[in-house]
Amino acid sequence: MMRTLDTLTAAVDEVLQAVAGDIVLGLPLGIGKPNPFVNLLYQRIKAQAGTASPRRLTIITALSLEKPVGHSELEQHFLNPLVARVFKDYPDLDYVKDLRAGTLPPHIEVSEFFFKTGDYLGNPRAQQAYISTNYTFVARDMVRLGVNVIAQAVAAQERAAGLTLSLSGNPDVTFELAERCAQAGRPLFTVGIINRQLPFMPGSAVAPAGFFNLVVTDPAATHTVFAPPNGKVSITDYAIGLHAASLVPDGGTLQIGIGALGDAIAQALIVRERDGAEYRRMLEGLCPDGLEGRELGPFVRGLYGCSEMFANALLRLIDAGLIRRQVFDDLSLQRLVNAGAFPEGSVRPEDLLALIASARVPARLQAPDLRFLQRSGVLSPAVALTEDGQCLTVGPTVLPNRLDDGDHLRALQAAGGLGQRLAGGVVLHGGFFLGPTDFYERLRTMAPEALAQIDMTGVEFINQLQGDSELKAAQRTGARFMNTAMMVTLLGAAVSDGLDDGQVVSGVGGQYNFVAMGHALPDARSVLMLRATHEHKQGLRSNIVWNYAHTTIPRHLRDIVITEYGVADLRAQPDGEVIQRLIAIADSRFQTELVQQAQAAGKLAASYTVPERYRHNLPERLDAQLHPWSEAGLLPDFPFGTDLTADELHIVRALKRMQHATTHPVELVSMVLKSLWSDREAPPAYLQRLGLDEAGSFKKLFLRKLFSGNL
Repeated sequence: MMRTLDTLTAAVDEVLQAVAGDIVLGLPLGIGKPNPFVNLLYQRIKAQAGTASPRRLTIITALSLEKPVGHSELEQHFLNPLVARVFKDYPDLDYVKDLRAGTLPPHIEVSEFFFKTGDYLGNPRAQQAYISTNYTFVARDMVRLGVNVIAQAVAAQERAAGLTLSLSGNPDVTFELAERCAQAGRPLFTVGIINRQLPFMPGSAVAPAGFFNLVVTDPAATHTVFAPPNGKVSITDYAIGLHAASLVPDGGTLQIGIGALGDAIAQALIVRERDGAEYRRMLEGLCPDGLEGRELGPFVRGLYGCSEMFANALLRLIDAGLIRRQVFDDLSLQRLVNAGAFPEGSVRPEDLLALIASARVPARLQAPDLRFLQRSGVLSPAVALTEDGQCLTVGPTVLPNRLDDGDHLRALQAAGGLGQRLAGGVVLHGGFFLGPTDFYERLRTMAPEALAQIDMTGVEFINQLQGDSELKAAQRTGARFMNTAMMVTLLGAAVSDGLDDGQVVSGVGGQYNFVAMGHALPDARSVLMLRATHEHKQGLRSNIVWNYAHTTIPRHLRDIVITEYGVADLRAQPDGEVIQRLIAIADSRFQTELVQQAQAAGKLAASYTVPERYRHNLPERLDAQLHPWSEAGLLPDFPFGTDLTADELHIVRALKRMQHATTHPVELVSMVLKSLWSDREAPPAYLQRLGLDEAGSFKKLFLRKLFSGNL
């Protein structure tokens, strides 16, 4: 039975009384955490440290988000006003702060299955408690680990039937967890804490009446939703995005992730749709092997989004009209739509006949058939069955209940019995969402009929084919599952979540599942994207390597790999060919070494040399190729806006140049000498923002000159 409490304190008391013994607390990933509630519960149990028998608390979750903090005094001065403006009253999680500081009490454990990228490198407690699992297994594993409390932030609406709750951006695991606990006979205390800043998502995200044992209405639980600002999209990102966009077929299915690469893909797709000629010209400069096999045309049928993360880039594609291909939860209907029936969602007599011919409904309707046709929009709500089932009525019109008769069907249409458009279609299925401030505001203000086409649902539906596999296959035509990787070996294995010493950078998430789906569906592809190089404290390194002591995706699942220098199609290719194709998209400064390593291992012919057309994979050439379109505004730094002001962007660029130079000694010496001899001075407001307006010490005077010289 559901209870409602109006204070967080009373809710914590209720949980501590209702659950005997130790608490194993499950929390949704990302923004679904009810931070104020979690902090109160955590502090209550933390306070028992040092007592004879402290109550144990285990927290199982992922992606615990924290407001950004500066690592230097300069960064702190810059970030503090920005964080106050963007994140407002967002409360950090106390367990995160203690875990970072190494002060987590011994009777409290925090296990995450996905880290915010790089946050816990070198943190022994977090690394030892990390759970390596596929996203689709999380609910199963939570049951195995003894989760007995699930607490989730929820959105709420007052309706005629009473308070209606939505899991908003996190229906990904909670419903499945509750179902699995019930099947296993395991008690689970469910707590919904209302945060009125969360967008209310309809459809599968709506909680059944009575789902929560306890609902908390305390206004103190409402706070700003965590909103990471959009990052800058670099020329490198755009090159990858342009290649990726050329692999997406019209009428296909799309998954992309968060961040600059996701934004780059979305902007490239929009350019392809709206400026096809310019898009072709960009690709011609990027593709030494030509454009054969690339998708260059506009999206006549549109795309369907199926992505574990519903990112801002996908919402922008919905608003731009590219993601608009509707899918339906009925297999027969979906197959007919795929075959061309119900064009653009319209309903015609021949489409109803096709449904009958498919044996989805009989020519002589019964009550369940009528309900299905009306729910799907094929028949008008005005159609009714007579009590004996012999006739159909549409207002005063009475017709024989025989829909395969042409005369009867035409009469039904004339009486207004046919629907106007199919109903219940979805253009995007997502598991969880995370985005900038305007992303949430767009969801809050979207027209109900548009919002209804976005279905936030369980990750077990999105990330795998198991369960309704025929329906999922019919929906996910032409799928392109796009994920990022950190490194790829020359034999095609991908490194996406960890380092060779076992340190975890992020997590597996759903990547393995989407790669496997890319192979399982008949016309799908798995696309792994990575930048060709990365900055390392010991200098520039290639992200295409001969081998690595850790992999996330095994080589036998190799498919398509993209860097800024091209596309390597690895499916069904022998090892020698795979190696050649990956070297062709590697940075040219590392190609010779890669060739030698492969040859030394006997995996590449001793006579092989890199063809001339691939020997110019260099950043400066890439910049020159795409610079005209960057200047023309087709490839902007922030295609979907930014929370940073123009002045803040100027400051960030200078700080990034300074930070980059700290790992490049020659560049740093040159920068220092140039800055010290320069008489340039930064605007007073910039210096004040960084705490350099009153530079009394040598360090501050030096930083002031260095910053001013880099503006």
